[in-house]
Amino acid sequence: MSSFEMIQAAAQRLQGHARVTPMLTSPFLDEIAGRRVLVKAECLQHTGSFKFRGGWAAVSALSEAEKARGVLAFSSGNHAQGVAAAAKAHGVTAVILMPNDAPSLKIENTRALGAEVVLYDRAGGEDRDAIGHSLAKERGLTLIKPYDEPQVIAGQGSVGLEIAEQAAQEGVSKADLLVCCGGGGLTSGIALAVEQVAPGLRVRPAEPERFDDVTRSLASGQIERNAEVSGSICDAILTPSPGEVTFPTLKRLCGPGIVITEEEALRAMAQAFLRLKIVLEPGGAVSLAAALFHGDQIEGDAVIAVATGGNVDAALFQRAISSYA
Repeated sequence: MSSFEMIQAAAQRLQGHARVTPMLTSPFLDEIAGRRVLVKAECLQHTGSFKFRGGWAAVSALSEAEKARGVLAFSSGNHAQGVAAAAKAHGVTAVILMPNDAPSLKIENTRALGAEVVLYDRAGGEDRDAIGHSLAKERGLTLIKPYDEPQVIAGQGSVGLEIAEQAAQEGVSKADLLVCCGGGGLTSGIALAVEQVAPGLRVRPAEPERFDDVTRSLASGQIERNAEVSGSICDAILTPSPGEVTFPTLKRLCGPGIVITEEEALRAMAQAFLRLKIVLEPGGAVSLAAALFHGDQIEGDAVIAVATGGNVDAALFQRAISSYA
């Protein structure tokens, strides 16, 4: 299990390697939301996503023998790029298992970062966990899971440390903190961090409709699974269910989830570009969509939204801008 001490250690290893991403505001977004909106722009992180933090934290914690054998990760794209970039910087071989319906930009970027990409048929029902474990055993690779991995969670938790400091500078000590949530690595990492350094911030997962497994799991008190594994533009945060490692932390520390529509994600992408001049992918815009369009489910005079990623294909980005700008 991850701990606050692991988050602090990961943050130390990340110093000088990860960007301290800004907290952005706009009076136009405040007007839409009916309260102050603070946006933590992790889309400006290396590789375009917070996933660089977890990738670096995990790779940098490996023994020299593990680094020599290489690493394996499975991901629809952002964790893939984060691990690939971290592995390249450490001189470590990386093999990345990706669904063949992942955005082409993410597949191309992962290869460009020097990783070997192995594709599998997610929509056809191939089991990435089984394939991944088989590859790891066959090649002697160390598997770095996208969220159910303590060092990855610790790296993502460094976002929470930055949010606590930046929110305090903005005079915000009590607010709902919305996080785009897939398996819960970022959400649980941030929750562990702010529990210690900013207890007035209540972490809440934000998810797309039909893939709201964390929201339903928090409501029922047990891990719930999605009926589908693909079929949403919010590909970055599509997971079958919350993680076995992450869910106990989510259950203990998080408030209720918020579920948004794909249209709301596209509208949030357009607003982020128009008002903040940042590019978000749909999955990375889910928290902002929740802040802007689900104010009736949010408490307080301010809300913090973590914009988690900006790796979007040009055609989909153009769709958001042309329809909602």
